Amino acid sequence: MKKITFIVAIVVSWNAAWAQKNLTLWYNKPAQKWVEALPLGNGRLGAMVFGRTDEELIQLNEGSLWSGGPVKANANPGAFQNLQPLREALFTEDYITAEALSRKMQGDFSESYLPLGDLLIRQDFGKKEPLAYYRDLSLNNAVATTRFVIDGVTYSREIFISTPANLLVIKLSSSKTGALVFDLKLKSLLARSVSALAKDHFVLDGKASDRAAQGNYNQKGRQDIQLTDTACSGMRFRIDLRAKLKDGTISTDTSGIHVKGATEVILYLAAATSFNGFNKCPDTEGKNEKAITDSLMNRGLGQSYEQLKSTHESDYRHYFDRVSLNLDTDQSSQAMDTKPWDERLKAYSAGGRDPKLEQLYYQYGRYLLISSSRPGGAPANLQGLWNKELRAPWRSNYTININTEMNYWLAEQTNLSEMHAPLLNWIAELAQTGKVTAGEYYHARGWVAHHNSDIWGLSNAVGNKGGAPNWANWYMGGNWLCQHLWEHYLFTGDRTFLKEKAYPVMKEAALFTLDWLVKKDGFWVTAPSTSPENQFLFNGKAYGVTVASTMDMSICWDLFSNLIEASRVLGIDADFRGELIEKRSKLFPLRIGSKGQLLEWSKDYKEAAPHHRHVSQLFGLHPGHQISPLTTPELAQACKTSLELRGDEGTGWSKAWKINFWARLFDGDHAYKMIRDILRFTDGEAGVVGGGTYANFFDAHPPFQIDGNFGATAGMTEMLLQSQTGQIFLLPSLPGAWQNGEVKGLKARNGFEVNIKWANGKIVTADIKSLIGQKCTIRSLIPLYGKGIRVKKEADDHGYIMSFETERGKSYHFSAF
Repeated sequence: MKKITFIVAIVVSWNAAWAQKNLTLWYNKPAQKWVEALPLGNGRLGAMVFGRTDEELIQLNEGSLWSGGPVKANANPGAFQNLQPLREALFTEDYITAEALSRKMQGDFSESYLPLGDLLIRQDFGKKEPLAYYRDLSLNNAVATTRFVIDGVTYSREIFISTPANLLVIKLSSSKTGALVFDLKLKSLLARSVSALAKDHFVLDGKASDRAAQGNYNQKGRQDIQLTDTACSGMRFRIDLRAKLKDGTISTDTSGIHVKGATEVILYLAAATSFNGFNKCPDTEGKNEKAITDSLMNRGLGQSYEQLKSTHESDYRHYFDRVSLNLDTDQSSQAMDTKPWDERLKAYSAGGRDPKLEQLYYQYGRYLLISSSRPGGAPANLQGLWNKELRAPWRSNYTININTEMNYWLAEQTNLSEMHAPLLNWIAELAQTGKVTAGEYYHARGWVAHHNSDIWGLSNAVGNKGGAPNWANWYMGGNWLCQHLWEHYLFTGDRTFLKEKAYPVMKEAALFTLDWLVKKDGFWVTAPSTSPENQFLFNGKAYGVTVASTMDMSICWDLFSNLIEASRVLGIDADFRGELIEKRSKLFPLRIGSKGQLLEWSKDYKEAAPHHRHVSQLFGLHPGHQISPLTTPELAQACKTSLELRGDEGTGWSKAWKINFWARLFDGDHAYKMIRDILRFTDGEAGVVGGGTYANFFDAHPPFQIDGNFGATAGMTEMLLQSQTGQIFLLPSLPGAWQNGEVKGLKARNGFEVNIKWANGKIVTADIKSLIGQKCTIRSLIPLYGKGIRVKKEADDHGYIMSFETERGKSYHFSAF
């Protein structure tokens, strides 16, 4: 039997090596819709490549291009006077009054993420139809290719966006000398002017919309947030396009660049905005966007195409190649290799088996994070980096009651800690505006953020006194974001980060929470409280504002617990730690309802929408660590019942969250069902009710939201590896569909990198690399043996536990035989 398992493992390894090198989305026709185009990005500059023949469309974005300017203070000076009457109404269950008062405590809406413009490449082939058409996106090297044949001539375009050069680079070539004839045009919904600066040089200058009624800023005496006190005009930007020819002729006028008789042309495109930080007016205090693009171009033009491409691929693969996932592929799955990926997705949606599609989808999430979130840039928004609308759905903002957090669940666990940096830095900025909001709206210490934000760090409850409180008036956004600060420390062991960046922000969030909590019936509760974005029924009517929603209390518990542990690690704030421990012990407890479910509200209210897409009450199960089948089996069972009552339907990101929930409940088969649900083909930009996946593998909310992609990759990782309890649980939720496979490079908390190989549904080998020298505890469903490792072993109802001391930088090998 051992020999057979060993042979299977060899076959899996051979397939794995091949599959990891062939992660390419390819299609046999151009994109007609935006959700069929292929995304490229370097965390700042983004492009959607359509792959059209006569008129190629490359839709462009720049990550800092937003409307408006720094947030204004004192947006609702009368908000605080409504707080105590609101609480009194809640304590007497006068929900009509509570809802009305909640609306009076709202402020401005967030600003909008904006499209940069379009690059058009026009080639006049008359009425001739292309042959042998092909376009692709290689996830292995982040390069998009389009290729087709007309009149026996092969035309090709190769496109990438370099992070080291911060340029979009395109190589156009023809197999026949002098066959390239095309026109280049730039356009933008925000264009102010276009200019021909030389025969090979064309620029477009534009400006984003202003915020209406900017007003004056009130600093409340704070020195750490410098806000301008003058009206602020909108953000400027420039798109700079240049061309290099090996042969042929080139000219430029106000309509664009014109090329004739060329064989190979290299295009260089740079873009920059005047954004100069969340607290600076992008007009009067903005950066010089023209100087930035000039500098980028001058450096880029000094390098050959081959140099730029090689440097780009090396930089990208430094991150992407850290993790590989390979699932055993049978003959039926391998037969799908001849089908383009839209057809392959349709076949999968119809019930076909295709592990290669699943592993590509997994890595697509990592590709999208590397492409949309890089150090020094803005965090990934609701659409990551890619948006074509002047008024994007939900303004493509930072929705911090689930969506922004979900964007980054995969960052640490899939070995992309660096991509977490934009969010972590933005949280520190949000804490500054949030301190002003906490003081003005609630007369509280610390900082608070609600459910919507933007690049300017908007922190007030949005709605302009008219938003529905069940989504507008939510007070735990800042607290939830603090979890990311702690998680980054847990995975990396970076004490300097914890001490200097994470702990101060977490402590300020806790100070707000301590002021926000009120005593009721012997427990500390949040009041007002909502559960995004659901409502409960009371006397036959639906309401969203109440006391002590389960999500609120779970997030408070999470923040206090993480901060308590952080103070211990740093050896500081013993008195404050004691206060948090005392408060945590009296937080309103989690409760189980009449149906065996984990209650969403403090009372067993009937839900207005029993199958609502948000399952916020399960925060303690995921992404929190308060609930686990290992430590709190009754509460875990209540979570399972809640999921069964809520059902498997939902939008794209909702299905992604449910993958994570079921994985945390150790139900791999149900988690796998949710993978198949989210990978249901959806045609058209509007999509269908219930979410799914578009032809380009973007997640359908609908419309497109990138959190579903990121959340699904995170959930698939949770099926293979978990560490939230302090133990490294190997294959905790392996589904029956994944009988054989291998994963390399996953990260576990406390600084470990993990490789796992399995066959016939059981672990064959596991390698644990200790990155910071912490003690390691492994859990698995079967006993494992480590040669030459002194291991303390025990067993319980959930498997086998092995603990051992480690040395920094050393790897430890375990096997099942």
